[in-house]
Amino acid sequence: MWFIFALICTFGWGLADLFYKKGTDEADRYSHLKIAVWVGLVMGIAAFVLMFFSEDKMSVKELLVNAVKYAPASLCYIISMVIGYAGLRYLELSIVSPVQNASGALSMIVMLIWFVMIGQVTSIGDEFSAMDIAGTVLIVIGVIALAVVEQRLSRSAVGTETEKKYRFGALALLFPLLYCLFDTIGTAADGIILDGEAGLGLGEIDVLILYGLTFLLAGIAAWIILYIKTKKAYNPFARSERPKAAAALCEEFGQVFYVYAMAIRPMLAAPMVASYCIVSCIFSRIFLKEKLKAKQYACIILVIIGIVLLGISEGLAEGEAETLEAWIMQLHF
Repeated sequence: MWFIFALICTFGWGLADLFYKKGTDEADRYSHLKIAVWVGLVMGIAAFVLMFFSEDKMSVKELLVNAVKYAPASLCYIISMVIGYAGLRYLELSIVSPVQNASGALSMIVMLIWFVMIGQVTSIGDEFSAMDIAGTVLIVIGVIALAVVEQRLSRSAVGTETEKKYRFGALALLFPLLYCLFDTIGTAADGIILDGEAGLGLGEIDVLILYGLTFLLAGIAAWIILYIKTKKAYNPFARSERPKAAAALCEEFGQVFYVYAMAIRPMLAAPMVASYCIVSCIFSRIFLKEKLKAKQYACIILVIIGIVLLGISEGLAEGEAETLEAWIMQLHF
């Protein structure tokens, strides 16, 4: 099921990126803080709702202890996301998303090193099929290649009539690059914390609750900063803020499936989920009319082929498992 969960997350976060961009006002220097308020609000509400579905009813003490355990992942995610919101003011969505999501490849490498160190993974060949490896490699190459292409497009735009879209040229790429750095740490920490065999024993719903409550606090902090800076209370329920609300809902929707995918197969789920930048590029072309070059389409096709290979591999693996189970049942009777 990890593949289906990762695929749903990929679509949800790609749609969230579209609404993030639509909800970003290039003239509003506090646009990223307003988005953070909405994301914190939605995730906070979801966290309180999920408390009723958690098998482990955490006491206040347990909640605080688990919050400390999950802090490295949640804080890195929050920092990376707010940086990403800020970057949308200066770069087009088709540039920001691919550069940011090179973190999927980097986090996979970090997790692989960690699991090898603790002895959970002794041989890549035993852990993954040839099709798993091929699909993951294609996704990683496609995402990184797309990031390189976008960086070159950003630099080539400086000094041209489209320069206003890339206000600070290559300097603006610091936003998605910093996002990539913090998201790599957060994703790797997530994979290690959520791993069923060597993790910290936190359930998927518990992680969603902890992350939601942490982001709620970040959203409240963002609202307070806005009040201090602008001297007036920010109203997130204004009609003009609806795209931010849609983005936050899509973000939480994707987050639910992301957590379950990472709990099952973290090293394969991380690069696949990072490919949601492909969905972002397609949506940006359809809805935002951002033009894509032939090289961008080539990268997109490469990632899609990788995802298809992972899907086929997962289907074959499930088929083999069902066949083995049926054979064992026959022996039993």
